[in-house]
Amino acid sequence: MRRMMARATADEDESAIDITPMLDVVFIMLIFFIVTATFVKESGIDVNRPEAATAVMQVKANILIAIDADNEIWIDRRRIDVRAVRPNIERLHAENPQGSVVIQADKESKTETLISVMDASRSAGVFNVAIAAEAQ
Repeated sequence: MRRMMARATADEDESAIDITPMLDVVFIMLIFFIVTATFVKESGIDVNRPEAATAVMQVKANILIAIDADNEIWIDRRRIDVRAVRPNIERLHAENPQGSVVIQADKESKTETLISVMDASRSAGVFNVAIAAEAQ
């Protein structure tokens, strides 16, 4: 009787499927997709951009700055004081020196806030500054 139970247990062990290689392949594919994926950066708020007939899409825009209708400045879903714009741009530009700054200013925001953000980006060493607009 013990021999029959031992034989039945041995047969069950031999017929089990080893899924370790399949899990290895799945994890390698997951790592591949995470590394090669491009992530869309957003400023963190919804801005009503003005319309422009000559709007051109920026390809390497990696620093997005938003100015809402209340003249609050947003970078990476965080509200930033105007004095902290330059250090944030310097940090983001150090991560990707080839990128540019795109300012998404609301229609109702003041030009003074827009100019101060542009000055901060240029004083941080980024001279490729664009203002986002809706294409007509």
